[in-house]
Amino acid sequence: MGFFKFIFSKTFLIQLVIAAILVVVIAFLALRWLDYSTNQDQRIAVPDLSKQSLDKVDDKLAALDLRYEILDSANFNPDFPRYSVIEQVPEPGQFVKENRKIYLTLNPSGYRKVMIPDLIRRTRRQAEPTLRSLGFEIGDVSYKPDIAEDAVLELRHKGKKLEPGDELMKTSTIDLVLGDGSGRYEMEEEGQDTTTPEEEEIEL
Repeated sequence: MGFFKFIFSKTFLIQLVIAAILVVVIAFLALRWLDYSTNQDQRIAVPDLSKQSLDKVDDKLAALDLRYEILDSANFNPDFPRYSVIEQVPEPGQFVKENRKIYLTLNPSGYRKVMIPDLIRRTRRQAEPTLRSLGFEIGDVSYKPDIAEDAVLELRHKGKKLEPGDELMKTSTIDLVLGDGSGRYEMEEEGQDTTTPEEEEIEL
């Protein structure tokens, strides 16, 4: 009976209230400490770094207590300065904590080189879409005597003959030399005798 009497006594109830208050205070202080230590209330707006050089990016992010990491370069974009930021994650305007890392993709120094495919003896209808799909431009189209009409005889860039496997900068202009369908070029190329019977009689 003495135990139950103590539970319902005024002294015990006072101690119980004091203990409950202490628990609430300790919980409140713990939450406040967590908020402070994890910067729950601190948010930084990610700036727009598009088209900016790394020097400017470094200064701007350092002032905001943010870091950055460079990812692999993307395909060259002529609308952006060389070595400038072309993409960023998180995107501009998003809110992050301090010391957050911003991932950057830079614009390379220029277009990459592309290997010239073997298009010799392919038709113009086949060659032009293939070259365009690789990022090349079609320049002048000229013709030479050949048995096959519109067959690709040569690929040239700035007057220089291109061979399959050569590498050329993307967006370069390639000139086409095609056959005219006359048949004379192939006969001469193979060393065939194109002398007529009348010319043979004159020579005799």
